[in-house]
Amino acid sequence: MDITVAVDAMGGDHGTHVTVPAVLRFLDDHPDVNVVLVGLPDAIEAELKASRKQCGPRLRIHAATEVVAMDEAPQSALKNKKDSSMRVAINLVKSGEASACVSAGNTGALMATARFVLKTIRGIERPAIARMMPSRTGSETCVLDLGANVDCTPEHLLQFAVMGAALVSAVKHKPRPTVGLLNVGEEDIKGNELAKQAAELLRASKLNFQGNVEGNDLFSGVVDVIATDGFTGNVALKSSEGLAKMLADFLKQEFVRSWWTKALAGLAWPVLGRFKKRVDPRRFNGASLLGLNGIVVKSHGSADRLAFYWALKQAVDEARAGVAQRTAELVQQQLAVHEAPQSAH
Repeated sequence: MDITVAVDAMGGDHGTHVTVPAVLRFLDDHPDVNVVLVGLPDAIEAELKASRKQCGPRLRIHAATEVVAMDEAPQSALKNKKDSSMRVAINLVKSGEASACVSAGNTGALMATARFVLKTIRGIERPAIARMMPSRTGSETCVLDLGANVDCTPEHLLQFAVMGAALVSAVKHKPRPTVGLLNVGEEDIKGNELAKQAAELLRASKLNFQGNVEGNDLFSGVVDVIATDGFTGNVALKSSEGLAKMLADFLKQEFVRSWWTKALAGLAWPVLGRFKKRVDPRRFNGASLLGLNGIVVKSHGSADRLAFYWALKQAVDEARAGVAQRTAELVQQQLAVHEAPQSAH
């Protein structure tokens, strides 16, 4: 089945200089994928010309006359830029012309626009940002929320867990993924009231809940899904990114300290290359906006071409697996939607 992805070509710190070349490489590697580049036609065509490429059956341009700035207020973007590349790309998902949308643009504006255009799945009060994180076991752990909702209720955390389980079940083909709740300790008595009440809801649910997990379990692979509030999740994510960068810098400094360490670096290059590939954060770029009636993937704003390539892959994988539909089905099963309060659209 062919998948069509709508790409906000103008989004991110680098705009078309990253999005267009990444799309071209992705199309070369995935012959059953089509892409709609959404944005200012002149800018997109200039980048295609620089790459010595042109539109064709699998690649077309859809014009948009506005661009959402990276520092623009979400409500301003939603109200005043109805023809932005971001909104037009999301509209293509709503109309069915695209199976998924990818944007490296303003996170707040993307979330607000996607929620307004696509609406939330019945039974889900708030969408969440989810990302697959690497683990030392070689598997990946879905962590959410990573910043969309800084203030949460226990019911929200339950819904996040359901959405994360649906994503892992669909994309990783795990019928009953294991779920953990991020806390300051594994014992049931640990944590604040939010964590304790959320744990009670999770234990009473039909999810494969394994109990509390701690911060050092984010990369242990002990569970498939880790649910937390957006404030804690975002701090954990940024801390891990900062640590990874620091360790990489330390390693580089040690290998260039003298001629002897430089020689050792040459001998160790194959190992270092494999290590770099395993921990390269670009390969885990692409955060899913879960809980919407459609697939929207957020790329890091500073993403380079390789990182944006992986965000495209995340979107295609979700589209193939029918993540939005699977999430809606699991919500029906787990949250007793007919009794749940409905979110205001």
